[in-house]
Amino acid sequence: MLNALAGDDENGGARESRALLAVSTKMYFGVRQSREWIRGLAALATPAAAIGVELAVLPTFPLLESTAATLASTGISWGAQDVAADDAGNQTGEVAASVLAELGCRYVEVGHSERRTAFAESDDIVRSKVERIVAHGMIPLLCVGEPAQGLAQDAAEHCVGQALDALRGVPQAQVVVAYEPCWAIGAAHAAPAAHIGAVTLALRTALGQRAASSRVLYGGSAGPGTATELGSAVDGLFLGRFAHDLTTLRAVLDELGAIATTSTKSPLSTGSRSS
Repeated sequence: MLNALAGDDENGGARESRALLAVSTKMYFGVRQSREWIRGLAALATPAAAIGVELAVLPTFPLLESTAATLASTGISWGAQDVAADDAGNQTGEVAASVLAELGCRYVEVGHSERRTAFAESDDIVRSKVERIVAHGMIPLLCVGEPAQGLAQDAAEHCVGQALDALRGVPQAQVVVAYEPCWAIGAAHAAPAAHIGAVTLALRTALGQRAASSRVLYGGSAGPGTATELGSAVDGLFLGRFAHDLTTLRAVLDELGAIATTSTKSPLSTGSRSS
């Protein structure tokens, strides 16, 4: 069950007890639309708490302060979509981890494929950002994913390598890893369930040996039905465009709750597609 994954991982690391449903609004919303959407999200706090699912939102930088004010007493977490690789200095347009911490951010996204490709962020830059996030008491939401569709074994090796490299030299801390195969981002459907399960199992094994506590999410065209298909292969979802409609977001939230309270099936037992 999704929220029955608490306790020690078989490899030594602790597993978080609650499923996590995280949303990045990217650069889709304007100011008014963002604020309306955040108010709508706040209304989901009570049902989320009732089913034991943590909600988190990563809005665009200028909306962080108003998001913090709206969500302050709701139990919903907030965070940022990026962070500077350095603590301070003459870096025009960058935002330091210390500032994000002051704003009450719980999560900071790092390593997304768009940042790696469009902004040429290297593994060294991703690692430096993770270091800053952890040093300021926040949780990295680390994105990993293989560039092209292929064998699940190769994808698992690539993603584990990305995750462990990003955590190399970083003190043991909480970490959330979002598996987002690059070829599935923006696609009509999520990656095949069996493929996802193989990669997330490998990530869980690796993180159990490296992180103080961890959760592994799936992103990459995740939407309604994805959680049911994946079952306990993941600890939640990282949503993009499918969460822009709050009715759809509520449906995914209810789906996670239903899995957490009723499912005792093994991972990938429900409607799996072959890779």
